[in-house]
Amino acid sequence: MKIGLIGGGAIGCYVAAELAARGLGPEAVLTRSGPEDARGSDGVLRLRRLEDLPEGITLMVDCAGHAALAEHGAAILERGIDLITVSLGALADPALAERLSAAAERGGAQLHLASGAIGALDALAAARVGGLASVTYVGRKPPRGWQGSPAEEKLDLARLDQAATHFEGSAREAAQRYPKNANVAAAVAFAGIGFDATQVRLVADPGVTENIHEIHAEGAFGTLSFRINGKPLPDNPRSSALAAMSAVAAIERRCAPITI
Repeated sequence: MKIGLIGGGAIGCYVAAELAARGLGPEAVLTRSGPEDARGSDGVLRLRRLEDLPEGITLMVDCAGHAALAEHGAAILERGIDLITVSLGALADPALAERLSAAAERGGAQLHLASGAIGALDALAAARVGGLASVTYVGRKPPRGWQGSPAEEKLDLARLDQAATHFEGSAREAAQRYPKNANVAAAVAFAGIGFDATQVRLVADPGVTENIHEIHAEGAFGTLSFRINGKPLPDNPRSSALAAMSAVAAIERRCAPITI
């Protein structure tokens, strides 16, 4: 399998390093900046245009965010190249989701959604088979984690002295209003009962130092409660370490003879 990456940021660099350590490449990295069509000392080709992607790439991995998925996703899938993405929140846009789905069908390819910064999605997807009555996602971050988001319109983040909810609504609303914080809510929605039925609550909490993600679900299977305290990548405090790890795990599953 020949693998290409989209994005040279913190997540992209982590994934590239882990792939190299496993002898899996990558063959090429598509970025928005840097030298054009330059091969680095590591032998990896850096590209500025998707059209220059070398022949033989069978899997692309999007580590660059919503805009990159919207710009390149359909063209990759139409070329018959499978695509793994961590930018699940972008699919809250029904038009983009339909465009990617149609492109995958035309190209005979598949778009794989990495689990990102959350877990328990396998249990949630299994529970969906029997019927889910409700799914709620709660995202809790220290106030600084919500800087630059619509939370600033409702809360004085600099002076907050107790936990405060700044958003309650559907996963689709959360993904559209908080695009930089939407991927976890989107992952929960995809695994469970969809963007419109999944309820989301976002909290700024000065009493926490990590990003905390919770899933609560009820259905024919019983009840589920899951919580994870996530740490960021050392190179970028805004990027989830587990999100980067989930991309590597998704690639490993594609390459392994036995997988889960």
